[in-house]
Amino acid sequence: MSDAQTPPPLYAAREPIFPRRVKGWFRTTKWLIMAVTLGIYYITPWIRWDRGPGMPDQAVLIDLASRRFFFFWIEIWPYEFYFVAGLLIMAGLGLFLFTSALGRVWCGYACPQTVWTDLFILVERWIEGDRNARLRLWNAKWSLHKLRLRLTKWVVWALIGLATGGAWVFYFTDAPALLHALLTGTAHPVAYITMGILTATTFFFGGVAREQVCIYACPWPRIQAAMMDEDTITIGYREWRGEPRGKLRKGQVDPAQGDCIDCMACVNVCPMGIDIRNGQQMECITCGLCIDACDDTMAKIGKPRGLIDYFTLKDEAVERAGGRAQHIWRHILRPRTLLYTTLWSLVGLGLVFALFIRSDIDMTVAPVRNPTYIVQSDGTIRDIYDVRLRNKYGTERVFNLALSSGSVLSMSIEGLPDGNVTVPADSTKQIRVYVSAAPQGVAAHQDRTPFRFWVRDMESGERAYVDTVFNGQPH
Repeated sequence: MSDAQTPPPLYAAREPIFPRRVKGWFRTTKWLIMAVTLGIYYITPWIRWDRGPGMPDQAVLIDLASRRFFFFWIEIWPYEFYFVAGLLIMAGLGLFLFTSALGRVWCGYACPQTVWTDLFILVERWIEGDRNARLRLWNAKWSLHKLRLRLTKWVVWALIGLATGGAWVFYFTDAPALLHALLTGTAHPVAYITMGILTATTFFFGGVAREQVCIYACPWPRIQAAMMDEDTITIGYREWRGEPRGKLRKGQVDPAQGDCIDCMACVNVCPMGIDIRNGQQMECITCGLCIDACDDTMAKIGKPRGLIDYFTLKDEAVERAGGRAQHIWRHILRPRTLLYTTLWSLVGLGLVFALFIRSDIDMTVAPVRNPTYIVQSDGTIRDIYDVRLRNKYGTERVFNLALSSGSVLSMSIEGLPDGNVTVPADSTKQIRVYVSAAPQGVAAHQDRTPFRFWVRDMESGERAYVDTVFNGQPH
């Protein structure tokens, strides 16, 4: 078969990308965001918070054994999962908001894949040199020098991955105690396995896969188009100003040539390896490094900055026609972004309201249905209930369980004649409660009689209640 008839390959081998070092406002912003986000991730498990006896003094803790989540003074129990669901909804709406207003700003600055990849590239540059040195090393044959540099880089990457996995497991138990157990070899095997998996995945995603995670594994590049429109502020190339491009010698002036001198600086600094001059592309994460590189070149040749810049498709058309772009706030404050902001705010306010109105004590009541009721020898009708009391305090509390005052029913607690129930700190306790109706009472001969259980904290006086029904024996 001739070459003309040979079908193109279905898979193209990855061309390694070696971004060049660049300075500028966007690069500085990315360094700052990296430092803040990584600092929060690594430091948070070590922040102390007094939780009383029997609990780790940790500000942020995911307690899987007790199925609770602690965030400073906030404690989320399993039945309060709607708080987690609300936060996930807010995260989704926030992503929609930022994408519709500023394009893939999350991907370019704060996505964990971007942050760790930036860190790994920084280490690579420190050890192997800038772009040209790394290219030469990549193409060079294996030698002791190349092996030494590669092993040094891989060891540092592995240490970063180990710190990443270690920080993650510290969120699930007391960090100082777990660190001591890890160092002495007495930690649970799950901790070592988790750290090993996270170390390997961090090494692979940040050091090996890099941009391929964004292109092939992440779904957001394929979804973002639905969030963006002609008012979305994103990175673009002012073609009307830059073309026709061509080389320009120092001191040379060519009126027929555009501002772009085809220096390839924007391509060489791009962590995705794309050419922004070809227009919007799925791979672009709008990190702004190409803007820094192009602005630096424009300053050197005496041209105004902004050949590559953040702007909107609407402004590009206006500028091409000789007009003036709208103010940035006219693009950000538009119906779509205002709708996302309103929905995001409503969900947030709802969560805050639910957080402040919830009680520190909680009670659930489950009637025992087999049998529905019991007729005693004297004609008294008795119903049985399993009552679960939850103590959210960090200390042991005594709760008093009673029926509403003036109730036609009477109550007794199995093994607790005075109605006082002691519940350990941060735990629940189930008790069996017997509710009875006298033979001559109305409730004894009605199918269903509503009544209310009250629980009172004997220390703080706080009260809570649950409404349920009493099942009688109708005639």
